[in-house]
Formats: sequence, structure tokens, C-alpha cells
Amino acid sequence: MKFFCQSLFLGLCSLTVFCSMTIPRLILRQGDHITYQKKSHTVFYSRNGSDILFVGGSNYVLKVDVNNAHILENITLPANTDHLCEGSCENVVTVIEELQDYLFVCGTNGEQPVCWKLNHNDHTSEIMESLDGTGISPYVYSQNYLTLVVDGDLYAAAPLYRDGTSLQFRRKAGNRVNVWMSDPWIEEPTFISAFYAKRTEDPINEKIYILFREKNPDNSPEADPWLSRVARVCKADQGGPKRFLQNIWTSFLKARLVCAISSESLYFNRLQDAFVLHAEDWRASRLYALFSSSWNSTAVCIYSLSELDGVFETSSFKGYSKGIPNPRPGTCVKDSRSLPSETMNVIKRYPEMTDWIRPIQIHSPFYISNYNYTNIVVDSVQATDDEMYNVVLLSTDTGTIHKILEYNSTAFIISELHLYNGSAPVQTMKLNSKKRKLFVGYPGQMSVLDLHRCQDYNTSCQDCVLARDPYCAWTEHGCTSQIRGGIQNIATGRPQECPTNLASRAVRTKRHISSSSAGPLITPYTVPRDIPIYLSCPIKSYHATYTWMHNETNETIPCQLTKNDCLHLIPAITTDKIHQLLTSSDPSTCLLDPVPSTLFQKISRDLLPFISATINNSLVLEHVPTVFKTARVVPILKKATLDSSNISNYRPVSLPSFLSKTLE
Repeated sequence: MKFFCQSLFLGLCSLTVFCSMTIPRLILRQGDHITYQKKSHTVFYSRNGSDILFVGGSNYVLKVDVNNAHILENITLPANTDHLCEGSCENVVTVIEELQDYLFVCGTNGEQPVCWKLNHNDHTSEIMESLDGTGISPYVYSQNYLTLVVDGDLYAAAPLYRDGTSLQFRRKAGNRVNVWMSDPWIEEPTFISAFYAKRTEDPINEKIYILFREKNPDNSPEADPWLSRVARVCKADQGGPKRFLQNIWTSFLKARLVCAISSESLYFNRLQDAFVLHAEDWRASRLYALFSSSWNSTAVCIYSLSELDGVFETSSFKGYSKGIPNPRPGTCVKDSRSLPSETMNVIKRYPEMTDWIRPIQIHSPFYISNYNYTNIVVDSVQATDDEMYNVVLLSTDTGTIHKILEYNSTAFIISELHLYNGSAPVQTMKLNSKKRKLFVGYPGQMSVLDLHRCQDYNTSCQDCVLARDPYCAWTEHGCTSQIRGGIQNIATGRPQECPTNLASRAVRTKRHISSSSAGPLITPYTVPRDIPIYLSCPIKSYHATYTWMHNETNETIPCQLTKNDCLHLIPAITTDKIHQLLTSSDPSTCLLDPVPSTLFQKISRDLLPFISATINNSLVLEHVPTVFKTARVVPILKKATLDSSNISNYRPVSLPSFLSKTLE
């Protein structure tokens, strides 16, 4: 008896719901990794386009070649010898930035944060000097913090005290004067990200944006305990004069960042991560924000930086009812110390905007999922049609990366990539767009991923086009990242432009099945008769329909789908076969039988549905019912001539029930 597993790629016949389902089309695996420490913390630094990646460890920084993932140098940091540690004495690196002409590295330093200036070149790195790291690095790596370098100035959010308190956003080092926040402006914040929007034509109005969560002042039971926020400060802000807001931001404003299903009033209130896709004109830049919710769903919302900034420029100030002073609070000026007191008073007392910042897609998020995502980065890729397509990369808490195509405001999950370290949560992702590489950090290890993994679709032109991966196109050399002149269809994935001759096929490894057309892929399986068995066919695409077909009857049977396989249970033993076994067996009766076996044989036809279900389920599930495991043990003499008074002359004989013997 022969069965076939047949998979039909739906993309070839129609664009149905299968092409927009929030499941990955392919499941892939990554093998390369670097093991560098046993800490549940990772920090990266790499200039976009650079061949060098710096990785923070415990008491050291690794210098890694991004092209081959080889460690070029292990930079050892000075051990802590100046004080007795109250907690951990380790110096876990938390900050790596390029500040002015040196590499700026900070660490916990046994709960007394320290920073070092490193002079580095292509060959070696040396420590120039050290300085106090308080307010730049946390005391322990598990505390919340962030850093940002803009035009030679270092901005940071880190606690000033060992217990994690006094956490706020400050300008801490560089060319400009240090400034910080007023404590009442935010309540129990968790800082997520910060970015700078460059305005070449208007440098005075250049601003820095801070994304964070803070405690909701509304304590009602139905209110979410956290609110997501965007704050804004002017890069040129030098704080106020000596008499008012000295060394305190005079341009600080904040607004609520909203991501919701409007029609159902469902809000994703917990901001998890964010990424800014910068454009040459800052107004065209986009903010991609990752949110979680109280009902265990995550969402990605996309915001226009122009519209986001517009809220700060036009909204009223929450709680403020008087006339708005001139200049408007939050306006960037050359010398913030000369601002009138009326403007600074509004900033000090009413920094929150009344209006909320809403995404481009107002009514629902760009993408909603039940996966627990941890990080987000976004790359912009030019395809063969010269159009730019955005690819969203999301990491999960189970060690996978989802590559998602953004097309016409909808999401298409190109693939799910499993990292080397099983189910370890991804903690950090750093994108090097020019190199088309993604650096992924998870506890004690890191991976360098090529974003143009075109070999994964190298079966045929059809497979390559169906992937809808902007990094890859079909050429005479197969599915390749050299896409110029190649075949792509990012919009629909329909491979109608693919050639039908043998040139459309590529050489495959053993794990691949060759195909030169868009027709069904068929794999035959031969199995014996009258034996229960699960047939398993590996799933290659999760956007395909898989069926089983019997070669004699041409009957098609749908799959029982698991994560990796299409299964089919061949019904085991037929009722007729079971009836034959029952009626032809020796009708010996055991005391465990509820009725004599001869009577049971006579009425077995009426009981067949129940008997058949019991026997087949037992065989398929590999589980024998407890009642069938019971037997009556009777001692019998090994030979009739032996002494019956000697117990050693007996052997035990198990007498199971009649139905138990039938199953056996």
C-alpha cells in the first residue's frame, strides 16, 4: 500500500488568507555562534558599515571581525582594587560607545561604576584614562539604563544611587554643559531607547527623542499600571539661568505613545523596544515600536517622525489653561538661558502634551502576534524594481528571529530563524545595514547573521520568488543576493516570470527536494497493511497546503499539522479483523472475565465499536489500559512427576482476561 505526501503552494493559484497569516513561511536554523561569557547580559557596538564589532564581557571587551566572526582582540579592563564590594565584585561592561576620538567603555566595577577611554586602531587598543561612571553605567547590569552619543556629547539614563533610584535622562559628558531632568517630570521610568533626528538645513531645531515607560498615575483597577511615552529635548539646550532651572532641561516635553486596536479599545501599553529608520529628510523618518499587553499579545506600531513631532508643536499642555507664552514651551533656541520665565514655568509644571501620539495606521497596529518578542530592528532594502522595501526583524524570548516584509502596510513573515542556543532569550540585536548583517546577543553567546540567506530558497526560481525576500533574486547563478537583473516579485510572490526549463533549477544539498515547476511536490511512502502507523511528511513551507493521497483510490486526506510535520494516521486494525480474532480465539475463561468467553464471542459483533476503539487507541498511543495489565497468577507443576509439596517445583502462569489476550 502506497501513500503520497503532496504539498501545493497556494501562492501559485490564489492570494488567500494563507498568504497573510501571522505565521512564518519557512523555519530555518543558524549554526555559527561565539561563546564569550556566562552572563545573562550582552552589549554591542559597531559603526554602520564597519568590519569591527565590539562585544562587552565581564572585565573585558572583545574585538570581533564581522566578516568571519573571529575574535581579533581581547581587551582586558583593570580589576577593581580600590574598594570592598558589597555585592558582586565583577566588572560587567554595560556601555560601549564611540565618543569623540576614542572608544568609551563603562562597567559596573563591583557596584562602583567606572568608565574608560580607549585608544583603538586596526591592530591594538589601549586604555588612556578612567573616570567616574555614575549616572552613565548602572551599579549592576540588571538595572535599567541607556546611552546615546550625538556630535561628541554623551547622553545617558542610569541610576545615581546603588538602589536604582534617581533614574533620569541626562547629558553627562562631551562638549556641551551637563543638564538633567526635574524629578517630578517622570515617575518610576523604564527607559527603552533614545535617538537623534538630524536637520541639516536647520541645526538649531535638532532634537533628541527619548522613549520610555512610566507608572500610570491612574490607580483604578481597570487602568494599565504602565504608560508608554516619548519625550523630546533640544540638542542645543544648555539649561536655564542660575536663578531658575540651572542645568535642567528647558525644552523637555513628553507625550503618550499609543498603539491600540481602536475599534475594541484594546491598548498595547507596555513599550518593549524601538527602532528608528532614518531618512535623508528627517520628516520622512519612521519610528517602529514594539509593545506588549496585559493579555500576552505583542504588536508593532509605526509612527511618522513628522507627525510625532507635530504633536509637540501643536498640542495644548495637559493641565495648563492659560495663554501659551512666546516662545512656545519646547522651542529650540540658541541660548536657552535667555528664555523668559513664563516659557520655562510651563516646562517645569506642565511638560505633558494633551494630545496622544498615534501610529500611521490609526485603527490597528501594523502587526499583532502571540509571540513574546523582545527586540526590533528594521532594514531598508532596494529590490530589482528599484523600490525600497522595509524588512522588520523581531527576536523572541525563545531564541528565534522573525524576518518580516512590510508591504502596503501589511506584514508577511518570510522566515523564522532558530539560533544555535536552543530556547535562550534574545537580549540584544544590532543591525549593520551596509554589511547586511545582524548581531544577536543571548546569554553567554552571540551570533552574526547574514540577512541575505538566499541559499535557503535555492531549490528553484519558484522557491526563490515565493520567499518574497527583498535581499534575494533568481539569476543564472541561482537564488542570490546579487539581485540586479534578477527575478523577484515582492508584491505577491507569484513566480509567473520564472522560466520553465531546467535552468530554473539549482543544485541542492541532501536536505532539499528538487523542483522545477510550481506544481505539487509528491513524496511516496510505502507501509504494510493492517498495522496502525503515523506517517510523517516534513513541512517545508507554512504557507502551503499539505495533503495525503492514496495511490490506489486517489483519495486525498488532510494533514494533522504539528510544528514541523504533516501527519496522517492510518486506521489500524479494522473491525472485521478484530471480530475474526475474537471468534477464532480459544474461548478459555479467566476469573477476571466478567462473562464467559463463549458468551462474549457470541455478542462480540454488538460490542465491536467499543472493542475496536480500545484496541486501536492502545496501539496508536502505545498505552495499555490498566485493567488489561492485570492477570491471575496460578502455580503449575513443572512436571507431573515432581514432588507437589516442594514449592520450587512450581512455575507461575499468568492468566489474563480474554480481551487482554486479544490485544496481545
